[in-house]
Amino acid sequence: MRIFSGIQPTGAKHLGNYAGGFRQYATTQDQGEAFFCIVDLHSISVEYDPADLRERTLDLLAILIATGLDPERSTIFAQSHVTAHTEANWLLATVTSFGELRRMTQFKDKADAQQFVSAALFTYPVLQAGDILLYQTDIVPVGVDQRQHVELTRNVAERFNSRFGETFTLPRAVYPETGAKVMDLQEPEKKMSTTGGTEQGTVLMLDSPDVIRKKFKTAVTDSGREIVHASDKPGVSNLIEIMTVATGDSIDEVQARYAGEGYGTLKTDVAEAVVSLLQPFQDRFRELRSDPGELQRTLARGAEKAREASAPTIAAMFDRMGFVGRR
Repeated sequence: MRIFSGIQPTGAKHLGNYAGGFRQYATTQDQGEAFFCIVDLHSISVEYDPADLRERTLDLLAILIATGLDPERSTIFAQSHVTAHTEANWLLATVTSFGELRRMTQFKDKADAQQFVSAALFTYPVLQAGDILLYQTDIVPVGVDQRQHVELTRNVAERFNSRFGETFTLPRAVYPETGAKVMDLQEPEKKMSTTGGTEQGTVLMLDSPDVIRKKFKTAVTDSGREIVHASDKPGVSNLIEIMTVATGDSIDEVQARYAGEGYGTLKTDVAEAVVSLLQPFQDRFRELRSDPGELQRTLARGAEKAREASAPTIAAMFDRMGFVGRR
């Protein structure tokens, strides 16, 4: 079985990235041949700082390894290091409709926040489809916010297969049972984010223990006192889900443990659970980040393996689309 997922390097990584991505990556890498891509090309679809992109790329690689990815078992690489990704992007654009891209909700949300909306922001779901399809991917471990993009990828693959012959495996998204979408602690109707969320409501992977405790202490809760996971209690439900992420307990187990307790106790305990979860990751991150040369060598080794793995697919795409000389 082939596994693929990608994550952008820009922006400080937060608890939502861990819950919807990093922890899934570590558990799925043993299920088959796994590819994890730092999608740096996606990052330039909005305004960015080049120097920051370089540093964040190495930061993200260190976080991926610190949270459990093993470069000896999984192929970890930067998207820009494998030219098949940009080639697949252009070829797949010919079987992707304007209407499909216009319906992408993430484009609408991000475009509303930008003064300058680049064409790349509009078309990057095609690049994402190429990322996935190049590796004949069976499963894509992602957060639920990527559901629409994986569905588009399947549609594009089916259209290409129908027009040019069977070329791609149809991928299937897999989501965490709980914690697939961690919400902002201050605005629990919005997902946790370093771009669309609040500073106080976003728990960063590298936040100090005291900062984490402060953020949970001021977390917004709901009317009433009952600690239950319910649609009319978004703040408390978010805290319960974060506790399941940090401890591995089920929602039912968390609810039972805090029956009759107040919100303050829950917030304190969730904060301590998150501190305990993140501390070893932070220690390992600092160790890895102290040797940028080795991180770059890790990316180079990953890119070599990714180029080899993607070569048959990109060659088949060119051949079946009628191009001459791609052998």
